[in-house]
Amino acid sequence: MSDDLDELPNLPRRTELLYASLVFASAQTVYHSLTVGLLERALAEQAPHAFDVYRSFSLTLDRRNRLEPDVLVARAGADLGPKGTRLLPDDVCLVAEVVAEDSAERDRDAKPRKYAAAGIVHLWRVEEEDALPVVHTYALDPATRTYARPPASSTTASS
Repeated sequence: MSDDLDELPNLPRRTELLYASLVFASAQTVYHSLTVGLLERALAEQAPHAFDVYRSFSLTLDRRNRLEPDVLVARAGADLGPKGTRLLPDDVCLVAEVVAEDSAERDRDAKPRKYAAAGIVHLWRVEEEDALPVVHTYALDPATRTYARPPASSTTASS
């Protein structure tokens, strides 16, 4: 079912499959587009050579779910499928979603649950706060297959 997206004619460019239902992305706002671009460039500049950074690229989670994270980081040389149109979860180490008004529920709830169930180790959720992007980072708890905020590093003063 998820690989059938490549065969359906005339689908809008950003079409996702979520719970076996087609989801069509709305037009992006300037804020969303600029934030995704900034995130993509920053990750591409910082990622080791063993990783590639993708913008709005298809990720097949399972037969009923094929999503397009705003940005994702995958192992360089990852299998892109028979037509070079999608990645698989085993190759992806980070997905980032920039929360948009029309997709807020999916970006905050449905997509993180799907990414976690697929075993993707890191999730970044980017929210707009006071007209600035704020990145909320999460790490996968492998025992529960849910995301949790990483513990804050603490420093102690010694006397």
